[in-house]
Amino acid sequence: MKMNIRRIRAQFVHPVVIARMSAGTKEYISTIVYSNGTCDNIRDCILDAGGKIKYHIPLINAIAAEIPAKAIDHIAAEHMVQFINHDAKVFKCMDNASLAVAGHFVHDVGYTGEGVGIAIIDTGVYPHDDLVKPINRIIAFKDFVNNKTYPYDDDGHGTHVAGIAAGNGYANIKYKGIAPKANIIGVKVLDETGSGSTSDILAGLQWVIDNKDKYNIKVVNMSLGSPADTTYREDPLAKGAAEAVKNGLTVITAAGNNGPNPRSIMSPGNSPSVITVGAADDNRTTSYEDDFVADFSSRGPTISGITKPDIVAPGVDIVSLSNKGHSSYVSHSGTSMATPMVSGTAALLYQKDPNLSPSQIKSKLSNTAINIGDSRYAEGAGILNIRGALDLDNEEAPLPDEHNTESPIPPQRPRRPENGLSFLFNLLDPSLLPLLLLFL
Repeated sequence: MKMNIRRIRAQFVHPVVIARMSAGTKEYISTIVYSNGTCDNIRDCILDAGGKIKYHIPLINAIAAEIPAKAIDHIAAEHMVQFINHDAKVFKCMDNASLAVAGHFVHDVGYTGEGVGIAIIDTGVYPHDDLVKPINRIIAFKDFVNNKTYPYDDDGHGTHVAGIAAGNGYANIKYKGIAPKANIIGVKVLDETGSGSTSDILAGLQWVIDNKDKYNIKVVNMSLGSPADTTYREDPLAKGAAEAVKNGLTVITAAGNNGPNPRSIMSPGNSPSVITVGAADDNRTTSYEDDFVADFSSRGPTISGITKPDIVAPGVDIVSLSNKGHSSYVSHSGTSMATPMVSGTAALLYQKDPNLSPSQIKSKLSNTAINIGDSRYAEGAGILNIRGALDLDNEEAPLPDEHNTESPIPPQRPRRPENGLSFLFNLLDPSLLPLLLLFL
């Protein structure tokens, strides 16, 4: 019998769950139980064993449940149970911070992300003036932590991220985001400390998929992560993010802030399906020559050997919206800040061509990124090139007008050879880039 238990645990139970059982806990263990059939096939089994159902997650054909430790072996032995994973803790991806600004040539030529929905799966979204004036662009809010029906953010992380992606600079034009007319769909899955459970995030993803047509959600920003201790094929967050991509959503995730160690990419950024974003420091200059990957930015490859991150974006000292007041700002650093820069850019691409697929968005971003001289496991394809992605390299910048005197037209970046080819370095003035960026 003992041999059977060992075999069942080795094949069907995650090592973290086994460790908790072995420690002698008599408490309930937070789990995500995969089914070989439908969720209904395992629901009764869990309930009969004294478990408590938290969520049905058809997204990955699983149920999130609290299960008594003593019942784990019994449930694992049921033929309809594929695997019992642990419901891992997930955290915002943020480092320390100070100051940055952003400016946007692309807005002056008509690309603002208007009408495109960006789902911010995070700590919530505070109704900052830059998001709700002159019109309210927080068009939906779903709270999986406290079940409130109105937009709020008791941590501030999600608000900062939302501002980088889509703030319009109403309170201060210097801090305009990448897609200032995009709509924000706030999905609160992290608490006031910036932490949460895998099951809450999966429930948030399921809600986004179910409501994507209602709110024209095209982009999902996930400036959060959990240690990737299994392959992307087994990892619940990675599986959920991949399913969201299959449903037509461009999912953009933070690489994590565990660099410069190799193999430190966090989940769901370990999924090949998502766009994984690392953080760069642009030194606040107008040249790429002194840009470099931030030391804290997680490096690849993933534990499955996948090359990650896919791209890097400014993520050091990024000024964006604060949850402390309707017109207040704060500076933060992290891959969490770089991620919404890419999400905002994706919204601009969708405005230009609403029929793009997630894989086409990924290709446009990767193929136009600028190499900054680090390894593929540090910078991916290179640093975000917004003008290149939108194919605006040959566009002429319009003269500044009266309403935009604090956001001057950035100079074009110089060309720099790479592998015998020339790349256009005319993204945006790096000193104007940082609000295009980050959060991990």
